[in-house]
Formats: sequence, C-alpha cells, structure tokens
Amino acid sequence: MITCANPSEQFKSYQAEIEKAVISVMRGNRYVLGKEVALLEQEFADYIGTASAIGVANGTDAIELALRALNVGPGDEVITVSHTAVATVAAIEAAGAIPVLVDVEADFYTLNPIQLKEVITPKTKSVIAVHLYGQSADMDAITSFCHQHNIFLIEDASQAHGAKYKGQRLGSFGEIGCFSCYPTKNLGAIGDAGLITTSNNDLATKIRMLREYGWEDRISKYPGRNSRLDELQAAILRVKLKHLDTDNKKRCKLARYYSDKLSELPIQLPLIRAEAESVFHLFVVQVEHRQDLLATLKKEGIMAGIHYPLPVHLQPAYKGRVLTAKNMSNSEKLAQRIISLPIYPELSICDAKKIVSVLKNFFESSFVYDKS
Repeated sequence: MITCANPSEQFKSYQAEIEKAVISVMRGNRYVLGKEVALLEQEFADYIGTASAIGVANGTDAIELALRALNVGPGDEVITVSHTAVATVAAIEAAGAIPVLVDVEADFYTLNPIQLKEVITPKTKSVIAVHLYGQSADMDAITSFCHQHNIFLIEDASQAHGAKYKGQRLGSFGEIGCFSCYPTKNLGAIGDAGLITTSNNDLATKIRMLREYGWEDRISKYPGRNSRLDELQAAILRVKLKHLDTDNKKRCKLARYYSDKLSELPIQLPLIRAEAESVFHLFVVQVEHRQDLLATLKKEGIMAGIHYPLPVHLQPAYKGRVLTAKNMSNSEKLAQRIISLPIYPELSICDAKKIVSVLKNFFESSFVYDKS
C-alpha cells in the first residue's frame, strides 16, 4: 500500500541516529526542557534565521502562546483563512480571541490579502498567515498591511519547514513564527511537538515563561500553562533537522516528476508563487470526478488524502462562532475538488510511477476524458 504520508519510513532512514539520541536521553537524568531542547532551540533559530526559537508541546499551542505573548485575548479579533487545518482557528479560540476568516487565493491556496481591508475593525489585533502545503503566502502584501495598520503578524508555518520567500525562511517575517512538528510534517517528531520563532527577545522570554505556568523563578508572573517540550522529541528533531534540506529536495524532485508526467491530463497542478520556494509538504491537485478517482486509487493500493474536506467556517463546531469575509467561494470550491497525492522523501520513483500510471489510466478512459 502507498500511503499519503509515511513517517515510519523516515524513522527507518535515520534509525541508528535516532535510537542513539533517544538512548542518550534515557540514560540521562533530565527528560523535560533539558539540554536537548536548548540545543534544538538554538539550531532551529539558526536555521530559520531568527534570534530565538522556543520548543512547545505542539503546533496548536505554538499559535495560542504566540497570541498570549502579544496580549491578544478576549474581545480581540484575529484574521486568518478558513481553508486551513482547524488547529489554526482552534488556537485563536483557545487564546480567547475571535477568529475572522477570509478566503484564499485561487492559484496559491493561501490568504487573499485583498480581503484584509474588508474585515479589519478596531478590534483586529493580529493576522495569522498560513503557509499552506509548503509554500509561502503573499508576504509582501500581508506584511505591508500589518505595518500600515499596526497589527501583529504571526506566521503559521506548520507545513513549511525550510520554505522560503525571496530567499528568506518562512517563520522569520512576522513578530512570531509557529511550527507544528507532528510526525507527518517536513520536520516531524515521533509524537507531538512544536516550535516558535521570533527575533524579539522580550517576546521570546515571555513565551518561555508562558509555556511553563508563567514562571519566573517558579513564581507565576503571567497566567501561563503547561506546554513543555520533552527531551526525547527534541533529540529526535535535532537528528531530523540535520537532514531537513536534503529531505525537502527529495520532496521537490517528486513534485517536479508529478508535474511533468501529469501536465497533459485534466488536472489542475500546484502553482508556485514567484520568488517563493515551496517544500511540498503536500502535493495538492484539483480534479473532477473526485470520488471515482479516490475509489480507483484505493483499489490500486494508493491512499490519497483531502486537505481539507470542509472550510472551517462551514464545520459544525464553528457555525455562528466565527466571522467571515463576504466571499469565501475559493475555499468552498477547493473543498470539492482537491486531492493530496502521496509525497514524502522516502517515496520511491517506482511508487511515483505507479501513481502516475493509475491517474493516466483513469483520466484517459472514455468515461472521464475524451482526448479528441
């Protein structure tokens, strides 16, 4: 079976290094917020190009703590997209703020900056730009808007570890960058983990306190919480960080193969923003006859995905709980047409050829596609 993602294969790729790192932690006497976390934080900050990185329990916590560090809370509004993992919106609510959702650009699936002026109010405190599927949002337009209106910019780079815009790593543009290190991510732990980046030393200090009850010398200076990163996950992430650029290149090579071999089929392939470097966390295409295609792929042992099947503003839990822009048509149309093809560094060219072959056979059938 060919799965959409396969983190166990990445473990096998670096098994000896990971097991050595894990055993070293287990033989030590510090298992939470110790040496491995401190080293990971420095190495990740150096990689992204920020002054600091802070390890936290997961990516959702990363966004919540980022908002809390910026004093965004009850009564405040935070603008982000509806076409995203629900975690982005859940984190806004966890901080006590009100999610305000806008549509995505039709070509790039990231926040449509044109709609920002439509939804901004005196209550708006922050924009969360989601770098979806491994590619950058329009950082020039979004950064300019935030500066003009004196509101905070947070980057949700949970699917974009290592991606760039105009040569600069994502996660280094806004006041704060947030990363999930869930096992399927480009930089994935073997369990939950998250990272926060910032070049503001005061924010870094506050986030470190907020992740551990708001403590300063074990006295709660702020109303914090428990979102500590454990040493085992940090040790694993340190191993994988060394290989991240190489693994991202493998993803890009697979993406080029897909784009080349599928270019003549009635499939809308991913477009890459000018001056952006995607790391292809996902390879998302748009198709007609989606359910038939999913069934065909599954029959051939290929497990494609849908990221995401329903925009957040249409999900039952959030109806009436979020504000939206007037036009959400791109998000709503995408949800009906998108498929995520398998892509991960260990996916073999043989498996990629099989996926392409099944897609060609499906679309070239007289039932679906008249080549004339």
